[in-house]
Order: sequence, then structure tokens, then C-alpha cells
Amino acid sequence: MKNRTLRILPFMLVISFAIGFTLPGLQALASQLPYETFYKDGFGQLVKTQAAYIPGRIIGYNEDIPVQDENADSGRPAKLQLNQPKDIFVDKQDHIYIADTGNNRIVHLDDEGAYIREITVSESPLKRPSGVFVDKNGVIYVADTGNNRIVRLDADGKLLKSFGRPESAYIPESFKYDPINLVVDKRGFLYVTTLGAYQGLVQLDPEGNFVSFFGPNQVAFSLFDAFKRFVYTREMYQRELKKLPGAIANATIDDNGFIYTVTKEIQTGQIKKLNIVGLDQLEGKSDFAELQTDRSYGEYIHYWQRDVSPQLSDITVDAAGNITVVDTVWNIISQYDTNGNLLFFWGGDVITATSKTGVVKTPAAIAGNSKGELLVLDSTNNLIQALRPSEFGELVHKANALTQEGRYEESEPLWNEVRRLNAQYSPALIGLAKAAYKKEDYKRAEELFYQAGVVGGYSESFWQNRLIWFQKRFGLLMNIAIGFGILYLIWARVSRRLRPKKGWGFRFRLKSSLVERLKHVFYLMKHPIDGFYAIRYEGKAGFASSLILLALAVAAFGYMQSGTSFMFNPAIHVGVDLLPLTVQFVGIWLGWVISNYLISSLLRGEGRFRDVFFSSSYALFPIILIGIPVTLLSNTLTLNELAIFNFLKLTIFVWIALLTIWMVQGIHNYTFIEALFIILLSLLTLVIIIILIFIFISLSIELVNFIYSLYQEVFIR
Repeated sequence: MKNRTLRILPFMLVISFAIGFTLPGLQALASQLPYETFYKDGFGQLVKTQAAYIPGRIIGYNEDIPVQDENADSGRPAKLQLNQPKDIFVDKQDHIYIADTGNNRIVHLDDEGAYIREITVSESPLKRPSGVFVDKNGVIYVADTGNNRIVRLDADGKLLKSFGRPESAYIPESFKYDPINLVVDKRGFLYVTTLGAYQGLVQLDPEGNFVSFFGPNQVAFSLFDAFKRFVYTREMYQRELKKLPGAIANATIDDNGFIYTVTKEIQTGQIKKLNIVGLDQLEGKSDFAELQTDRSYGEYIHYWQRDVSPQLSDITVDAAGNITVVDTVWNIISQYDTNGNLLFFWGGDVITATSKTGVVKTPAAIAGNSKGELLVLDSTNNLIQALRPSEFGELVHKANALTQEGRYEESEPLWNEVRRLNAQYSPALIGLAKAAYKKEDYKRAEELFYQAGVVGGYSESFWQNRLIWFQKRFGLLMNIAIGFGILYLIWARVSRRLRPKKGWGFRFRLKSSLVERLKHVFYLMKHPIDGFYAIRYEGKAGFASSLILLALAVAAFGYMQSGTSFMFNPAIHVGVDLLPLTVQFVGIWLGWVISNYLISSLLRGEGRFRDVFFSSSYALFPIILIGIPVTLLSNTLTLNELAIFNFLKLTIFVWIALLTIWMVQGIHNYTFIEALFIILLSLLTLVIIIILIFIFISLSIELVNFIYSLYQEVFIR
């Protein structure tokens, strides 16, 4: 036994030494990730994922500058010192060009980040250059902001042409020409981003002549703007502050000639993918297009960050069409696929005066190279952070590229591996669902689309499954229909022969005032004005029957909210909290009863409070009569029948609105026009009541806090 222990002891020492040697390395590797990576599905749910990019290297920080002739310039620094750089560009050879704004130069580095040269244009010196672009022939374009011009240089950095402010009758005199960035297409046309120019990119031909303003943002038009247009006079409009669209902050161009722009001052559509005529190609392309009528870009990690909109400052597009943007407010990098679907986003807390690998304090610009790296320019730390794709990120990119190309079956094994690594990653579910749909496995596609929350794909899969189900059972359904028809004909003939000449020998009637009052709702549906008049003057409604109808209406409303198909109510995918919805429904209904009684009492209305209460309960009957069947029907419809579903829902609201008008006429004895006026005043009163309730609640909270603070001061201290 002792010898056996002696033989095992060296082996245990080796294992312990290996663990002790490896563990610090693993901890060091984990410490290289100063940020976490996330994903958000179409419902805004935050999902943590494996890192898509990991810190690689730092470029441009204390980079050596070779000195060819020490005697000629003995005072030249031996280290590269960037000063407030504004832009970065990577050419086809992965060479890096930096607009070193504070030093009035363009810095040229090789693919490894080693210094090659600086470009200052000695024959016409640069002044605070903010943007740089290099075409496939090596021609260099610089947005020379301080000189209000664009300069074209040859591959050696010699000046070829200078483009100043373009002259055109289509450019207003107030237009300020401060170029900060530019891109050049294959034809040699320039698209210049100017500081604060809401008109769009300035499009110039190869000779610098003005062509047009390209890809401007649209002004948001609200309901209040429509009201002002209807009410305001010309003089009032002239005194109004002009409502201008957001100015484009930056732009880039891909290999296919699409121009991508980012805008800071808008809430939606911050990223645009523009074709040659300036039309946005991202609209309606998202997998969540049915859920996101107005698409927003730029992500946030913490809930409290929603109060401040992201400010996207730069954009880059890789060879696969993946779009990556940087946010200067929250220092978050977001990546989307070629259709604008979110893939990843990540960011770290800013550490003052740090040069830690992977941490960007002020991201000024971003670019990508052929290795898949992202180069993020930090204008505060005056360096470039190079982020390389992780194995998980590369796997997602490969799988997503195959999916975007329509090669769904080839992408399936890759998406399966992604799902194995992260079962909650929605793009994997979407990719697998598309592969299943391609293989005509519609049941699995329906399940996966539902898990991912993709309404359009779920609808298409459900439609195919419904068609297959109907085709398999068509003969049986026709036989059942024919059988019921034959039975109905037989019963009709037999019943006529068996029916007594003087009627049935007895009749069973349940005489109950409650039943009769509940039955009155059907008479009211056919003859609304007479029905409400009967409630007021003939006692056709009671407290019990009204409460029953109100309870049924509330239950039907709750069923509509929670039982409607996922296609027409995507909120059920994440769950519906019925309690606040029910409280809102009952509260608004009760507020309407009170406000209508108060207004009608002041304006010679004849209805009593109980009449308004009873009639308002009966007026909710369409929710029961139509709402429940429509909710059941929604589970058999697809988005192709959306018009039918919307029409039936609209019928409920229109019918209730008409019943409300007839109710005011019937119980208060108003004319139609008077009833509309009373309803309008009642709704206004309801709004005032709601505002007063909120004020009372807020003041009560303040009073409680004040009393509690007094208690702390007096009794605790």
C-alpha cells in the first residue's frame, strides 16, 4: 500500500502543477474581455451571448517612426503621436490611413500597423483634415475641413485637384460647406458629408461639379403637425421654428456600390442603405418587419440608457454586407447583417486615461480589413483598437452569409452548432427555421419561427401546414357536410309531418326578471335607440344584469388580449399581463360613466346615474358577440387574411361607438348632433379626471416621503 501511494504521488504532483500553471493563463485570457456581448430579439429582450469579437492589438500608440536623415531633422520625434484623429480608412491591401486632425496630416500605416509615411500636401498644406478615402487605384481623397475643400492626391501624395464649395443654383446661399467625410463610387463620383447639412450628401461628378443632394433624411410628420397645418394661418406658420431633418453624420460604400449613411439626431432609421438613386434598401427587409414599423438602430445595454438616444458617429461594411456602427454616447459597437437584422452589440465601461486593450473611450471612427478585424479609432487615447472575430463570431458570420445567399440547407449544420453553443440566440433559430421551410418541414419551421418571434415566417409556415391539413381531410370534410345536409332535409320533412296542427301540447318558459333583462341586450342590438329608451323609462335593465354583461365584456377583452394568434398579437410571445390591462379597461369605462353623467346633468340630460351605468354596460356587448369569435378565428388565419381580421376588429369599435351615440340619445333625450357634442365633452372630462388622479397620486407619494423623512429626522436620529 505504501509503495502504491509513492507511485501515485508523482503523478498527482504533475497534475497539480499543470492546473496551477494553466489556471492563471485562463484567468488572464478572461480578463482580456473588458466588455460583454449581447443580442436583442424583435421584442427587445436582452440575451447575453459569447463574445463575437475579442481584443487583438493596439495600433498607432508609440509607433516607431523611421528617421532617414538624422542631421536633416534632428528634432523630429521618434514616436508616432496622433492628435485628435477623426477618421480611419483601410484600402484593399489592408493599409491603414488615419486623418490625424490635430497634426494636419494623413498617416499611412501598413497592414500590421507599422508606420510608412505621413501626407501633409506641402504644395497646399492640409488644415484639420477630418476624412480620408482611397480608391482601388490608390488615389487619395481628403476632406480638408479647415480649408473647406476636398483634395485629390495621387498614390504618392501629390496634389492632383482641389474641390472647393460647388457652385450651383440648387445650393442655397445659407448652405455652409464644411466637408468632414467622403466616399467615392466606381465612376469617380464623390459623396461628401458636410457638417450639419440636413439636405443630404453633396454629390459631385469627377470634376467637382455639383450633381445633387443625395439620400437626405425625411422630416417626421406627427399628428400635431397635421393639426397645425389645418388650423394655422400663413403668418403663424412663418413664426414657427422650421422643422428640419437630421443631418447625416458619416457614410461608407461597399463593393456593390451601395452607400450607407448614419444619422445622429433622429430616433428611427439612423442607418440607411442607399442604391444609386438614393432609395433605402433596408426598409421592410428585417426578419421582424411586421413588429418594427419604424426601425431603430444603435443599441443600449442598461435599461436606464433608453432615456438618451444613441449617437451613431461612423459606419463600416464588410465583404459579406455586415454593417457595424459605433455609438459615441454609450461607447457601444453594434453589428447588423446585410438586411439590418441585429447580430451582436458590445461595449465596456469607460476607464479614464486608459489604453487597455479592447476599451475605447471615445470611438471616432471604425473600419474593417480583409482579415475580418474591426479597427476602432479612439480620438481621446489617440490610438486604434483592433478587434478580431472570435470562433463564435466567425461561425455566426459564415452561417448567416449562407442564409443571406439563400443556401439554407448548407447553413443548417453551422446554425445547429451555434444553437448548441447558445440555445437562446435568435438568428440561429431563424436560420434553422428557414432551412426547415426549404426542406418542406413546415411543422418544425413553424415552431422555430415562433420561438424566434418572426411573425412573417410563422405565418407562411402555418399557411403551408393549414393547406396540407385541409388537403388530407378534404374528402372527410365534404362527406360530413353532405351528411349534415341530408340529415337537415330529412329532419325538415319529418318535423313538418309530426308537428301538431294546433301547436305543441305545452311550452316551457323560464320566467325570470334577470333572464328577461339579459335577453333585452339582443333587442337593443336590433333597435338601439328604442332599447336604450326602454332601459331609461321601462326598467329593462338592472344592476345584476349590467354587472354580468360588464364582467363578460371584461373577460372577453382579456381573452382577446391573451388568446389572439401570435401573428396578430406578437406580445403573447413574451406573455401578456392581464391585470394592468383589466384595470385600465374598467377604469376608463367607469370614468366614462361618471364624466357622461356629470356633463349630461349640467346640460339638461334626462338620464340618471344608474341609467348611464346600465346602458354603458349593455353597449359593451359587441366585445362579447364579436370579440370571442374573432379571437378563435385568429388562430386559423394567416397574415394573408389580415384584412379580414382587422375588419372584424374594426367592426367591434365602430359598433360600440354607434351604440354609445344612440345610448346618449336614448337615455338623455338628445338629438344626434347634441349627442356627439355631449360625448366630446364627456371624453374631455374623462381626460381631466385622469390627469387629476395622476396629480393626486404624485402628491400623495410626495407627502408620504415627506412624512417618512420627518420620522427619520425626529425618531431615528
